[in-house]
Amino acid sequence: MIRYRLSKLPMLLSIFVLMSSTGLAADPIRIACVGDSITYGAGIKDRENDNYPVQLGRLLGDGYDVRNYGVNGATMLKQGDLPYWTRPQFKMASDFLPDIVIIKLGTNDSKPQNWKNAHLYGSDLLAMISHFQQLDSKPQIYVCRPVPVATDRWGITEAVVKGEVIPSLNKAVKQAKRVKVIDLYKVLQPHPELIPDGVHPNGAGAKLMAAAIYKRIR
Repeated sequence: MIRYRLSKLPMLLSIFVLMSSTGLAADPIRIACVGDSITYGAGIKDRENDNYPVQLGRLLGDGYDVRNYGVNGATMLKQGDLPYWTRPQFKMASDFLPDIVIIKLGTNDSKPQNWKNAHLYGSDLLAMISHFQQLDSKPQIYVCRPVPVATDRWGITEAVVKGEVIPSLNKAVKQAKRVKVIDLYKVLQPHPELIPDGVHPNGAGAKLMAAAIYKRIR
């Protein structure tokens, strides 16, 4: 009987170690990437593997769960032509209960039909920041300055993005608490060749975005 029990000891120890390690394993840090088509990865040849959230996930490695909640054409403005607020991804990002939220909205807001409500951009940005901060997970919020417009297109212009959207964003963020800024404009400004259609960074451009965000959140 004693010999039988001793023979079972290694197996029991293995089960105990496995259960202990499983119980002690930390949950992954959840990152919600909120944004427009640039977050989604529009224009990237291998979008599924090279959009910036996926590349960010590869840089961060194990221990992180990075989700792409980008919406083509989405605006920060609630009175825009495609408000992010009304899209399913907004609820999905909220229900994810992220530990980190990366907000990159503003490029589509620069279109004339949207920017006529420019005076509301700052308050809508602050409202989105507040929404995510009130989640039970109490996430750290990062707000990204939009990437440059290499060539004016689809009503999106460099003059408005650089001269009006970014200043409005900067002013709003100064009023927020516990919010950090990631300057994607500065990251891509020297590289218009990485924005081949004038608006959307390609895979290499998304790689620069992911690297800049990685450095900021690590």
